[in-house]
Amino acid sequence: MNKEFPPDTPLSHYRIVSKLGAGGMGEVYLAQDVELDRQVALKVLLAEVADNEDRVRRFIQEAKAASALNHPNILTVYEIGYFENSRFIAAELVKGKTLHDRLRGEPITLREKLDVALQVAAALSAAHSAGIVHRDIKPENIMLRDDGLVKVLDFGLAKLTKDRNSDGETDEDAQTRMKRQTRPGVVMGTVSYMSPEQTRGKEIDARSDIWSLGVVLYEMLTGRTPFAAETMNDSIAAILTREPAPLDPQAPAELQRIVRKSLQKNTDERYQTVKDLQLDLKNLKRELEFSEELERSQIPQSLASSNVSIGSPAENATGVQASASPTQRSAQSQQRSSAEYIVGEIKSHKAIVAILSVVVVALLAAGVLFWRGRASGSDQINSIAVLPFENRSGNPDSEYLSDGIAESLIYRLSQLPNLKVSPTSSVLRFKGKQVDVQKIASELGVNAVMSGRLVQRGDNLTISVELIDVKKDQVLWGEQFERKTSELLTTQREIATAITQKLQLKLSGSETTGLTKKYTTDNEAYQHYLQGRFFWNRRTGENVKKAIEQFKAATDKDPGFALAYAGLGDCYSIASTYTGRRSSETLPLAKANAMRAIELDSSLAEPHATLGMIDHFTWQMAEAEVEFKRAIEMNPNYATAHHWYSRLLRSMGRADEAWAEIHRANELDPLSLVILNNIAEQDIERGDLNAAANECNRMFDLDPNFWAAHQTLAIVLVKQGRSSEALAETQKSIDLSNRSNASLSFLAHINGRFGKRSEAEAVIKELEERYKKGDADGRDVAVAYAGLDDKEKAFAWLEKAFADHSNFMAVLRLEPALDSLHSDPRWNDLLRRVGVAQ
Repeated sequence: MNKEFPPDTPLSHYRIVSKLGAGGMGEVYLAQDVELDRQVALKVLLAEVADNEDRVRRFIQEAKAASALNHPNILTVYEIGYFENSRFIAAELVKGKTLHDRLRGEPITLREKLDVALQVAAALSAAHSAGIVHRDIKPENIMLRDDGLVKVLDFGLAKLTKDRNSDGETDEDAQTRMKRQTRPGVVMGTVSYMSPEQTRGKEIDARSDIWSLGVVLYEMLTGRTPFAAETMNDSIAAILTREPAPLDPQAPAELQRIVRKSLQKNTDERYQTVKDLQLDLKNLKRELEFSEELERSQIPQSLASSNVSIGSPAENATGVQASASPTQRSAQSQQRSSAEYIVGEIKSHKAIVAILSVVVVALLAAGVLFWRGRASGSDQINSIAVLPFENRSGNPDSEYLSDGIAESLIYRLSQLPNLKVSPTSSVLRFKGKQVDVQKIASELGVNAVMSGRLVQRGDNLTISVELIDVKKDQVLWGEQFERKTSELLTTQREIATAITQKLQLKLSGSETTGLTKKYTTDNEAYQHYLQGRFFWNRRTGENVKKAIEQFKAATDKDPGFALAYAGLGDCYSIASTYTGRRSSETLPLAKANAMRAIELDSSLAEPHATLGMIDHFTWQMAEAEVEFKRAIEMNPNYATAHHWYSRLLRSMGRADEAWAEIHRANELDPLSLVILNNIAEQDIERGDLNAAANECNRMFDLDPNFWAAHQTLAIVLVKQGRSSEALAETQKSIDLSNRSNASLSFLAHINGRFGKRSEAEAVIKELEERYKKGDADGRDVAVAYAGLDDKEKAFAWLEKAFADHSNFMAVLRLEPALDSLHSDPRWNDLLRRVGVAQ
């Protein structure tokens, strides 16, 4: 039986005032520190567990873990004491309620729930930075002070994940002081809040705390835990096998995504750091608060008339109104004024992007109007590069504004006829670099460069922009906007009017359609889209997979975001080439996403180019040409459409037309590595090996780690008979592409050509094993056997590729490693069956 301490009982230099409660390991008392004259909370170890070495260790560990951390959201431990056979921890006294008790009292607002989650995340971030995992996050261990401050309690199960001394160096003795390895299969913690890996008794890391916080957040939002069951075993089974019930459909889509991501059973699919979770929660809370503030502002009566549909279903970012066709939605959007549009977006919790669109429209008006004004003169500005805006806020949270303004300008300006605009893939190379504008203009082939700077301080927003005529080395136009973000609703017309009057020009409505169009109302969705395009342009298997993740995140955030579906279509259309997945799996996904993009926005050129690629890869050459021509007609400045069209033309033996298209693509996007690589490939086909080598060197100057450039140079070296150099370049391509199928097949090919049969056969075995798993193509193995001059096996594997309906069959002409098969009658027969015979 445990000894209970009545009031006034002395315990070291503390005097018991009253009992506050009890837990599994000890009782908690309110006590007075007689030396420092302050009240404290004393946690006294239960007598019946005091002789248990393991539980005493846990008791001491709790104190040491908490005392190692100095953070406002973590309970402050004053000391560990031992007095007359009683062990105790003295800690700060927190006046308030546990989250467990608070949830069973009066309702908590969404803002308060997010604030609690943010403060717990801040505490965990501090703990994780110190190498400590809490392992028992639950409402009972979260205390809400009366003033709103949150305190995380009970580090009794805490565990070090890294051992550091006070100087930040590895501490060899730390493990003996604090770290305690859980025995395999031993479950530690409270089951309802345990992560899947924790329920299995496996080694855990900080991501387990993220799961537990996700459970707590879910419980705050729904009033129940996501995996509640009658018994502990049933709860564990639910955690391991069942998905949580969705939140209320009225909950913000972003909040649903955050909870869903926190509760991913696979740790690699969960938030990887609590800081990432904290940032998403912070952005959501800020957006909701800002939207609420704007909604409280008085909306002019003229904007609240019956002609304005505020917050209509068609404008809801989480869904598309079923009764409205894409054409109707487009017409409705065009009929609304800018002010009406912003009111609608504020009502759907998209204020920040609405603000961003105002600024973009103003900047577009300034830049484009000046360009139009010079059209009649001999010094006409007909090409421009918009550099990534410089974020001078000192706050990473403002990056979405600085990057988003530049990206919006680039995309919208590219819709205008007769104006060449450098794509994002090219200008992003200059982000964060101090590069002379003359050099930038020379590399990008433009005669004007626009740069900008952004500073955000609370509600104050300052945007400075200038447009430079590179030939004359003079500023053509410059403007600085000083505004309150909350005032942009009423000042947006004033900004656009001032710029128009300054330039003394006007544009017709038809010419400005592409400038004012809405693509998404969700800034986070747009940032996912930008990251997706960045990874897509890198062209490796891993980067294509990352791009797919980003585009999916964008569509999760905004299911009506047509450009994000177009991005998914692009990724899946090339996935087989770079990831090894069978085209029979990826191309249907590509087509579904491209068609969805067109359904949402029939004016987009990009998904038509994707459909052209799909038709090409599915051996529908005439249909592919129609789609490519349609994409180019809709947007003559879309470099990728010209690039992909050139590949179709090459596969059909129309070399001169292909040469013209790839050079047009290069004019539009001179720094694109994949376009330069296609030029080098065509140089090889034309027999100009020196030109091909020069293109490879251009690619190395831009990015020495671009694996395809090393492989293309290896092809040049093979044709020149330089075996050792070719092998060295091929090995680089293998390393840089993470052993891609294409690089491995060429390694086997050149080993075979240069008499290294055993080495070639070893690689062939690896490729054949990949093929069995569905991770390689028959074409890859055929290339390898062609190097051994084994035509029978090479054609046998090409027949497998034909049977698989491989996309590589459509581009057989583009594979230089199969040149030795061209004289065989079976080659022309394959081309005929695929539909690319001349």
